[in-house]
This record gives sequence, structure tokens and C-alpha cells, in this order.
Amino acid sequence: MTDWEWDETLFAGAAPYYQRGRLPYAPGLVPCLAEVLAADGTGRLLDVGCGPGTVTLPLAPLFRETVGVDPDPGMITEAARRAATAGLAARTRWLRLRAEHLPAGLGTFDVAVFAQSFHWTDRERVARTVHGMLRPGGALVHLADLTTEHRTTAGLPHPDVPYAGITALVRRYLGPVRRAGRSLLPRGTPGGEAAVFSGAGFAGPERHVVPGGQALVRTTDDVVAWTFSMSFAAPHLFGPDRAVFEADLRRLLGSASPAGRFAERVPSTEVFVWRRPPDAYIEERTRAHGH
Repeated sequence: MTDWEWDETLFAGAAPYYQRGRLPYAPGLVPCLAEVLAADGTGRLLDVGCGPGTVTLPLAPLFRETVGVDPDPGMITEAARRAATAGLAARTRWLRLRAEHLPAGLGTFDVAVFAQSFHWTDRERVARTVHGMLRPGGALVHLADLTTEHRTTAGLPHPDVPYAGITALVRRYLGPVRRAGRSLLPRGTPGGEAAVFSGAGFAGPERHVVPGGQALVRTTDDVVAWTFSMSFAAPHLFGPDRAVFEADLRRLLGSASPAGRFAERVPSTEVFVWRRPPDAYIEERTRAHGH
């Protein structure tokens, strides 16, 4: 990503499609994190790149206060709306903020979460900043779909989602090189998070895999929403051709499944937990002052 620079259009227009279109995390994720983090409703959670609150809202009941930050105004608006609907407005805060602008006076947290968002940041800088925002012994949680598994749809009652055809159609409209905001990503997003987190002073990681595999039925509208929720096919990228692209996309999906139903499976979720090592000096001072 050395030639790529973030800009505010990265997910412009994607927020209304995100929650419907994106595949869910494995259903056991929240119980897994509750146990791993010993979350008892008394700590503070920071979700960096929170989107529409996909992970933030399910985790919010495990903490006294939850703060979600995201640079996209549509995502923050959608997250706040969903929090109010879920009765979680009083214990959540939503801030339009780039990760690079942390700590932003937000204070100290027990847990910070990056759910498929860390790769969009200035990773070394953000990892160091978040390290400093965590209490000694606090945890940074990095979540992603498990990409090494094979999820067969054999035996399911509907056709597969034609992802290869969707990708080809997007390329026909937007060109062969992946779009990302106003820039291009010819080599995709970076990996190697372990080296970045270690270099920032984190210890670990603890790795957990939350099993997926549950069957999902997806409608044509769901798959259209998935397409427009992706950075490489964000609605604004199509400009005046957006409606024509969507019509072509719906024709493609109708050819793949005339009934407008598709089948796939929930991906497993890979969880890496990194810890800020306890600081003996801080602990000694805390004990000495009786706190």
C-alpha cells in the first residue's frame, strides 16, 4: 500500500448496504470474547473502524462504556441509529474520527477492537497509539474471517453466489486494478499484522477460532448490498453509471438464480488477542495509593 493514500471517499455511500450485505461473524464470537477478555460489564471498549456498529453493538453489553470511531460519516450515523434501536444509546458513543487522530482525549480503555479495519490505517503509528490508550494488561483484539478454510455449499438448496462473475462485472465498469477511494490498490491490502503489533510493544498473540459453517440463504437484494458495501465497489465509484451497473448486476444474479435465492455458509472468525504487558511501576504506585 506504499502508493495508496486514504481519502474520505473510501466507503462513501456504503453504510446503508453494510449491515445487510456483509456476511456475519461466527455466532459464537461474543461468548468467546466475553470469556477470553473476562468482560463483566465494568470496563471500557474502543472499536476502531467501527463501521455501522457490526461488532460494537453485540459487545457493548459486556462493558460499562463503548466508544466507536470511524472516519465515514454515514457509518457513524448508521451506528448511532442502530444503537438507539437496540436500546444501547446510553452506553455507547460514536465519533467520526480517523484512527490516526487518536487518542483524541478519549482516555484509557480495557479493550480495543479492530474488526477487519486495521489494514486501512497507518498501522505502525496506530498500533503504538492504541498501546498507549490501553490500561496495563489491557487487550487489543484483531478480528477477521478465517481465510484458510474451504466452505462448501454442497447439499444446500440454492445456487452459490456468483462472486467471480460479480468481480468481473465490477472490473468491466471500474477497470482491472482494484479501486479504493480516489486511489488504486494494485497489490491489495497488507498483511503481517503480527510484526506490527509486536513492534508496538504488545505481547502475544492468543489465537482463537470461532467456528462458522452455518447455512445462510441470501436474496438478490442481499448480494447487491454486499457488492455496494465493499470498498472496491462503493456506490460513488460508478458515478453516472451506477444505475446501469446495478441493472447489469441484477441480470447476472437473475441468470445465476432465477428464484432470487442463494446459499452460502457463515465463515469462521479468527481472533487474535494481544496484551499490553503489565507495567510494574504503575502497579506499585497503584497499590501504594490504595487504588
